[in-house]
Amino acid sequence: MNTTEIFLIAMSIIFTVPYLIWRLGKTDYYAPLVVVQIITGILLGPGILGRIFPDYYSFVFTPAVIQSLNGIAWWAVMLFVMIAGIELDLKKAWAHRRESSITAGLALGTPLLFGCGAAAVLLLGDGWMGPRAMTWQFVLGVGMACAVTALPILILLMEKLEILRQPIGQRILRYASLDDIAIWGVLALILMDWQRVGKQAAFLIAFAVVGYIFRQVMVRLAERDRWYVALIWLAVCAFGADWAGLHFMVGAFLAGAIIEAEWFDQEKMDLLRHHVLLVIMPVFFLSTGLRTNWALGGETVFIAAALLLVASITGKLIGVRLAGRILNWAPGEASIIGWLLQTKALIMIIFVNILLDKQIITSEAFTALLLMAVVSTMLTVPLVAPKLARIKELIFRTS
Repeated sequence: MNTTEIFLIAMSIIFTVPYLIWRLGKTDYYAPLVVVQIITGILLGPGILGRIFPDYYSFVFTPAVIQSLNGIAWWAVMLFVMIAGIELDLKKAWAHRRESSITAGLALGTPLLFGCGAAAVLLLGDGWMGPRAMTWQFVLGVGMACAVTALPILILLMEKLEILRQPIGQRILRYASLDDIAIWGVLALILMDWQRVGKQAAFLIAFAVVGYIFRQVMVRLAERDRWYVALIWLAVCAFGADWAGLHFMVGAFLAGAIIEAEWFDQEKMDLLRHHVLLVIMPVFFLSTGLRTNWALGGETVFIAAALLLVASITGKLIGVRLAGRILNWAPGEASIIGWLLQTKALIMIIFVNILLDKQIITSEAFTALLLMAVVSTMLTVPLVAPKLARIKELIFRTS
């Protein structure tokens, strides 16, 4: 078979296997389709499928096919990250700045500290820190991975729980939006290359100048033109960031962050996010799974994942509970908000992909972090849904 035919076999597998698991297994309550796609990517990777059926794996996932899949995955994740940047609503966060800053700060800072502690424990053994990482980069990177909240997946889960448009849902979006900015800011700090600091400074200055011009142009365009110009802007920013040594996904986030959501029809933007998730993001999940590695042994990787999971969940719940006490929240709110902000999946996986690309973490550490992200996201709906039901029942009784 030629490369095109093998590529199409791979695409058939990417879309068929997770869909069948999701639909026939009725996993939606515990694992939405995007989570199943991530898990399927891990199963199809070299650590599992490649080890059980090495001949089949080497036949389908040839270097040429993997290169083609990676190209699609890069564009998919750039679109997704840009949309996440556009959806940041900083105006509402500013309007409620005291509450938002206290909650977002504690919800991010506490699991960050716990995650840094877990990273320090991992450093007691070999095989976790990447060859190009300094110790502080590894510790901060793993710590931030434990603190991440995945804003796009959070939106999907809150829609599922029917609280997205309710006051508590809008509050959670404000907290997650501020944390999203901090995540990308910390990532830019980790990726700072002092040998290329001139390039990085030039990119940031150029971004500020060209970004101002871009905003003036976008205001004057019809909406149908804004969509095309936004895609050109995305490619230019991603190129500039990668050229400067940051990463193309940092550029993609910056590209979206200075775009106003009100420039676009909200329903069309929701559809775009939905279609990106449906049509091309599954390729990114598969390419992510292809990077998993169990060279240190499955047991060791699972122990590391469990350590990171405990640090992430404990830190997030403690941080949000502290915020609830300071701000005098109603009973039960801190637990619901803490578990929802625990949602990781996509943004965290994007984050650790960048750390792996830059050789700050090893593929074994990447695998442990990936497992942690999947489990933490799968816990969200089963733990939050009963809590919401109890609060609704209490409100009904008191009324």
